[in-house]
Amino acid sequence: MDIISKFTVGSEEGISDLIAIIDSSVYALHQKLVGEEEIQRYIHKEIDPRKMINELNDLSNQLIMMYGDQKPIGYSLIKSGSLHPGIPEGKRATEISFVIISEFDSPETRQSLWKKCRSAVHFTDMIWINILDHDPLSEFLKEIGFVSVSASKAGPFQLSSHILELDINKA
Repeated sequence: MDIISKFTVGSEEGISDLIAIIDSSVYALHQKLVGEEEIQRYIHKEIDPRKMINELNDLSNQLIMMYGDQKPIGYSLIKSGSLHPGIPEGKRATEISFVIISEFDSPETRQSLWKKCRSAVHFTDMIWINILDHDPLSEFLKEIGFVSVSASKAGPFQLSSHILELDINKA
């Protein structure tokens, strides 16, 4: 598979690709814990292309899309200046999301998306993510240096999660 991770703008095609990944990942991460109707309701009511375009047009946000054989298979949304209560005062923090469609999750795709994401956050002191406890990407993030700092709730159904942090200066 030919894998490429690249920065993407909030164009019609970019948003369409992002929505396809979000839809797939919402199902994969929640289908065993949340009813089908509830997932459908969330997707139809809450995934709004206009909101996504506005979020991507915010200059402090960047979207990295990952493609496998030119098909969207993952993304990372980088939000500069986004803090959670545990960030030490005076530290520049950046929140990320890190999503790979389950059937394309492999060491190769994880590394491709992480390398591009890591290159985009060189300006910050800390990276953080609120990731579901049962998300298979959680272990990968811990392997590359993220540490769990607190229990939390995440996602559209407020399921158990952890806030993971990576101190860029120590990575």
